[in-house]
Amino acid sequence: MAGRLVLCNCAGTQAIDADALASATGRTCDRVHTALCCAAPEVVAGAFAAPDTLMACGQEGPRLTTLAAEAGVGAPRFVDIRDRAGWTDDGDPTAKQAALLAEAALPASEAPMIDVASEGLCLIVGLEEVALSAAHRLNDTLAVTVLLPEGAEAPEDRAVEIVSGRIRRASGAFGAFELTLDALRQVDPSGREIAFGAPRDGARTRCDVILDLTGGTPLFPAHHKRDGYLRPDPGRPQAVADAVLAASQLVGTFEKTLHVRVEPALCAHSRAEQTGCTRCLDLCPTGAIVPAGEHVTVDPMICAGCGACSSVCPSGAIAYDAPPVDDTFRRIEVLARTFRTLGADPTLLVHDEHGREMIALAARHGRGLPAHAVPLELPALAAFGHAEAMAALGAGFARVDILPGPRTERDPLLAQIALANALAGREDVRLLDAAEPDALEAETRVPVPAAVAEPILPLGTRRQVSRVAAAALHDGAPVLPLPEGAPYGAVLLDRDACTLCLACVSLCPSGALLDNPDRPEVRFVEDACLQCGLCANICPEDAIALEPRLDLSPDALSPRVLNAEEPALCVECGKPFGVASTIERIAGMLADRHPAFGAEKARMIRMCDTCRVNAMAHSADSPFAAAPRPRPRSSEDYIN
Repeated sequence: MAGRLVLCNCAGTQAIDADALASATGRTCDRVHTALCCAAPEVVAGAFAAPDTLMACGQEGPRLTTLAAEAGVGAPRFVDIRDRAGWTDDGDPTAKQAALLAEAALPASEAPMIDVASEGLCLIVGLEEVALSAAHRLNDTLAVTVLLPEGAEAPEDRAVEIVSGRIRRASGAFGAFELTLDALRQVDPSGREIAFGAPRDGARTRCDVILDLTGGTPLFPAHHKRDGYLRPDPGRPQAVADAVLAASQLVGTFEKTLHVRVEPALCAHSRAEQTGCTRCLDLCPTGAIVPAGEHVTVDPMICAGCGACSSVCPSGAIAYDAPPVDDTFRRIEVLARTFRTLGADPTLLVHDEHGREMIALAARHGRGLPAHAVPLELPALAAFGHAEAMAALGAGFARVDILPGPRTERDPLLAQIALANALAGREDVRLLDAAEPDALEAETRVPVPAAVAEPILPLGTRRQVSRVAAAALHDGAPVLPLPEGAPYGAVLLDRDACTLCLACVSLCPSGALLDNPDRPEVRFVEDACLQCGLCANICPEDAIALEPRLDLSPDALSPRVLNAEEPALCVECGKPFGVASTIERIAGMLADRHPAFGAEKARMIRMCDTCRVNAMAHSADSPFAAAPRPRPRSSEDYIN
């Protein structure tokens, strides 16, 4: 049975077609309220009495939840269709409102969490006048230690623990920082004057929170994403006060989101001590990803959840999990399908929390988003890669616009946009450089191209969705050239240089390179190739090169022969045992050039392993032969 839909036109400021929205979402709607947030609790109770209720209001969700609790009913799910759709001067918003309601009705997945414990051990680093002031404000809440610069004089303040020195190395995250200190000097309180003792290097310590008031080089890359590391500008008293207040709250047990899921078996980082794919390692801004043998591992405490690793991983070994990639595909498909039932050629506006505020300002103080621009909010924009953009274009969106926030890393997004446009064959994925709501309105109102005629259903892995979407966007089955570093492509094999040693086959992590058990042969499945480079790195003859491209023909899904030769046949038993050209080349190089490879020995090169061992064992100068066994002596020998 379908759920209930509660609509409110916000004092008549937005147009709502209740019948169309109820039909598009499959929910029942009795009436359109005018100002439900100002109604009596019993009115709210009547509106929310049915189970599985969806309330089309985002701004007044907390107030309506309170009113529902006062009336003794459960709170519904809330969705904003006013700022994102209803408040606009550009056409009928019904199609977009229906799409947003249908998306909000999807079941929400819960992100996995881990507990992080903090005992309140705080290290404050900085000059005396700033660090000691912050330490005194935190001393009643945290266990504070102040680290003054190397060479500083010992203050007579004994209210907090004070040391001097310099930090050689810092690692870890909130609740588990580890530091190595050099020139560490602790206070020696004995004597008439308080002074620091003798320095020592290599001292190790740990803490839960670091308050860095040096104003110098940060201790960590992407320091603003390192939980528990607070680094305000020491020259701004208000920033220092805010950091001190934030540090005072970091005691107890907290929940941290596990942003990514790792499947080591799928990772193409390394094989046989040969390095292959390093895409995630090169991109991770916090250093949370490190090699761990043949695969990589992610430190969940350091990971800030930017999602860049998920968008560039060619195999799916690292996948964003908050929300999962499948959920994002499903949201995109529902938005496109629902919109197209009432409208045509929508565009997708992908944004984060910063973008939500921009959209709200544009709606309240400007023209609002155009009717064709459907917003999709994600917690991490970098996780929206080429596969997600291709899923949107293939599902029926005419264009994909990505609105970054002030702290969003642009380089990963630009690389994924370039790859998506190469796959689509047109510039329909854009990065909006809009810093103000007026600029956002102008960017989203440019002419809309035509969307795909027959939308796809984005199901499967990111690679599968990308391929299906690219095929839907192109007529026929072309071969699409892709930018360098793309995770799709071909292996180019120099047949003259290849000796069919099959080292590339043994190391290929995805099974794109195959052998033939019946004859010397290297086969290649282009659809499975990750372009990790392991085959090119391991090839002893430098016979392999990579070509980034996407072959949309059915041939890319089946093995094709890259190189093949006739097998060598054993001269004794006729069994095939190797590559004929290689065996003949070895025999030609060794025959009559060394006493160990005379006519008899040279013939053994053309034997299989079984016949070769037999021939060596029965030859006159067999290496397995030993001296004749001495005759056993008996009693008769001694008597005689």
